[in-house]
Amino acid sequence: MLDLRRIREHPEETERQLQRREPGLSLAPLLDADARHRGYLSEEEHLRARQNSVGPEIASARKAGTDASDLLAEMTRIKARVQELADLRRDAEAEVERLLLDLPNLPHATVPDSLDKHDNQVIRTWGERPAFDFAPRNHLAVAQRLGILDLERGAKVAGAGWPCYRGLGARLEWALVQFCLDRGVRDGYELILPPFAVTAAVMQSAGVLPKFQEQVYHVTRDDLYLIPTAEIVLTGLYADEILPVEKLPLKLTAYTPCFRREAGTYGATERGLMRVHQFNKVERYTLSVPDDSYALLETVTGEAEALVHELGLHHVTTLLVTGDIAQQAAKTYDIEVWLPGQGVYTEVSSASNCEDYQARRGRVRYRPAPGEGGKPSKPELVHTAGGAAAVSRRAGGHRAGVSAGRTPGGRAETGRHAPRRHRRRPAPGLARPPGRHARAHRGRLHRRRR
Repeated sequence: MLDLRRIREHPEETERQLQRREPGLSLAPLLDADARHRGYLSEEEHLRARQNSVGPEIASARKAGTDASDLLAEMTRIKARVQELADLRRDAEAEVERLLLDLPNLPHATVPDSLDKHDNQVIRTWGERPAFDFAPRNHLAVAQRLGILDLERGAKVAGAGWPCYRGLGARLEWALVQFCLDRGVRDGYELILPPFAVTAAVMQSAGVLPKFQEQVYHVTRDDLYLIPTAEIVLTGLYADEILPVEKLPLKLTAYTPCFRREAGTYGATERGLMRVHQFNKVERYTLSVPDDSYALLETVTGEAEALVHELGLHHVTTLLVTGDIAQQAAKTYDIEVWLPGQGVYTEVSSASNCEDYQARRGRVRYRPAPGEGGKPSKPELVHTAGGAAAVSRRAGGHRAGVSAGRTPGGRAETGRHAPRRHRRRPAPGLARPPGRHARAHRGRLHRRRR
């Protein structure tokens, strides 16, 4: 969440920044609720102080044998008013909390202003868009023809949107997950295998609740939530902690399945693995001092690009506009690969810096080095940034990801295959590595599958 003190001290500037994302957004309701909360609190504290002084006055009057009825009546009025103020204060405090939780993060100054995602800026392009002398099939047609994806049986046991991988499809999925985990460990990230369900408090600290309540799966009997992205549980691991500055940055990588309700209906461009309820994900996540977070954002983006390069996929890297970044993000890059069977670029990676937005909700802090004379420094909030290294359908706007489900889709449509060093037992028809004959091989592969 945002810093309430900053909003109080700079309301107009904060509102201006937020309106870069939501033009109609107003801080007036929040400021009004905050003013009422502080007013009730001030009056309550004043009356409690008076309440403490009236008691001795009543005792003195009784000892002196004088009439204390006025003081007793005042004590009764004070007691009733204090109770009323306490209730009003709690209601106003809850309203402040609710309104704060609903506010998005402030966009970074370098984020382009626009509400139209088509204005996202392409900042890098890698490789050439694949071209064919025939009409390429989309990933769903290719996968079903090869028998590596069984959506019908997935729907049979869980309903639409729950994919079932088979044979080489399942092996490819796990190979991509293992590939990204290996690369993460090589790049200095600590491997984490966390729980796949979290409490409401953890969901709130990560910026999911309450705004996106309808998009997540809630296990009501145990009041737990299935995680929609791995960053949520990684944020929760350090909630309410003060980290030593010498331990930062913390660099974590985690594999998790992720679950999203994806309420709504979608068109043909989102068939297959484009929008599903369950997908596998490898997250890269960092906690750092504020001065390092934007350098880490660039590092994680470059690492995600390197994974796509190793997979041999043409891509563009885009800087998202203010209207397209996620609620918790201050700045986001997307990596998009070309799907020739659908004629579109689709996001397989999204790298974000959330600054202290999530850390404030989760109270994740660090203690800077001691000041002059060795005096302990006051704890400050960490910054969180990073991204997923593999996702089995999409990065979903949270952090950075190479989609393990969308990536097989992109590879199926372009005919690209994993480099030989990442395969232990090459499989016929899927094992050919990219090399100087890769383009000719791609054409033969597609013609053979037509």
